[in-house]
Amino acid sequence: MSIEYIKKASRSEEILDPQLSQRVREMLSEIKNVGEEAVIRFSGELDSWNGDVVVTSNEIAQATERLSKKVKDDIRFAHDNITRFAEAQKNTISECSLEITPGFEVGQKNIPVSSAGCYVPGGRYSHIASALMTVTTARVAGVNDIIACSPPKPSAGISDEVLFTLDLCGANTILNLGGVQGVAAMAYGLFGVPKVDLLVGPGNQYVAEAKRQLFGQIGIDMFAGPTDSLVIADNTADPLFVATDLVGQAEHGYNSPVWLVTNDRKLANNVLELAPTLISELPENNAKNARLAWQDYAEVILCDSREEMASVADDYAPEHLHVQASDLDWWLQRLRAYGSLFLGEETTVPYGDKAAGPNHVLPTSGAAKYTGGLSVHKYMKTVTWQRSTQQGSKEIAQATARISRLEGMEGHAKSADVRLKKYFPDEQFDLGK
Repeated sequence: MSIEYIKKASRSEEILDPQLSQRVREMLSEIKNVGEEAVIRFSGELDSWNGDVVVTSNEIAQATERLSKKVKDDIRFAHDNITRFAEAQKNTISECSLEITPGFEVGQKNIPVSSAGCYVPGGRYSHIASALMTVTTARVAGVNDIIACSPPKPSAGISDEVLFTLDLCGANTILNLGGVQGVAAMAYGLFGVPKVDLLVGPGNQYVAEAKRQLFGQIGIDMFAGPTDSLVIADNTADPLFVATDLVGQAEHGYNSPVWLVTNDRKLANNVLELAPTLISELPENNAKNARLAWQDYAEVILCDSREEMASVADDYAPEHLHVQASDLDWWLQRLRAYGSLFLGEETTVPYGDKAAGPNHVLPTSGAAKYTGGLSVHKYMKTVTWQRSTQQGSKEIAQATARISRLEGMEGHAKSADVRLKKYFPDEQFDLGK
């Protein structure tokens, strides 16, 4: 393998600040011990929010009324696509049973979690798509209680668009809360909501750290870092499309890596030339994020062959992987590590982020090597069961007793012994005693 870094990142992913971790630990502890009073105080201090925490149905209706028909139609369009994709996913999950030996039946069931907490980021952007992706998928999975929270804007609360979306998608309760206090309220069951079994959704580093510290007490979708994207492009790719897609993903944040892997030097140089201009055309805050991300974290990697390009992509295991190259079926079969795959210039990561159907809550920081993104599967537990006739247990019991004694677990062995003695009193067995 021979690869050349035409542009190399000057910074690597940041290590978690121990002071941030300690601050989150202290906040979670205080909220757990003090309860709603602590949440309200943190909300006032950190989000300048002093209004009601639980959003009322009347407030949702007013927010809905304020929105234009076009906005609501666009959100409904995305919701329909995400719903139908999640339903198709659910249909791939089957229950099963088989007679493992004569008279001994085993099987599996798929049971949704009872309650889920969906975090919808606020801050610079109104994250309509995160509301769509998290709540819709939970509802399709069959979760009974879906709690959602999002950072309120001072004196305004959650944006009308996000409130409409959360209600449309089926959230049972919506909380005007963000950050650690929002996550903790759902985890600890405050403000009249049940303690959630599972926390999902993207957020800033405080939200990510709160989820990390709560993991084990409750489930989480994944450990999330800064969003990242990789484009594979050959000489058939349009440099403007490639550069635009990379810059568009870099606007997420100053530390959002974007990578171009190509076997065409001319394309690489064209993208490097186009990117600064495209960044300068963004709104000021977006341009600042994209400029820093491009400067510090972007890489352009030149390879000799498509196999080498695929190998590099697998090694990076990006959250988003966009192939703008010929022979798309080859790439679909070959690539092994990504959160979501985008094939051809006719699609793009923002389609997946907003409205296409597949979920946009995806593994970052190389986690795509071992996990996929948010789906109906994440909201469901695959559990197993077994039952047997007396005769069916005969062979299983003997093997269980002998293996247990080999392991030194006499109590386990006796659970098999007593059944054999009761069901087959006139028979003798070699039980490894």
